[in-house]
Amino acid sequence: MARGGFPGIPGGNMQQLMRQAQKMQQQMLQLQQELDEREYEGTAGGGAVTCKVSGKRQLLTLNIQPDAVDPDDVEMLQDMVIAAVNDALKKGEDTREAEMGKVSGGMGGMF
Repeated sequence: MARGGFPGIPGGNMQQLMRQAQKMQQQMLQLQQELDEREYEGTAGGGAVTCKVSGKRQLLTLNIQPDAVDPDDVEMLQDMVIAAVNDALKKGEDTREAEMGKVSGGMGGMF
């Protein structure tokens, strides 16, 4: 075995592999911070209910159009609120997965 080398590691340079891993980890931490600062909007009922969530998965705003409020059908309004929030959260998760996958090459859980 060559000095500083390991079998099965291309080039046998463990130090370079560790530097690359550290660089990837730093990029992922920076990206996580950037993603936490983003905002995602969700809608339901054709825009009757809109909301914004942060990348930290916190509800920031919730807007309900007055014509969406029907005292005789509160359940529909509740469903629209849930749908809008879930829509925004899904957009945030999809973006997070896509962006992290770019940095990690599909190995996001390793670091």
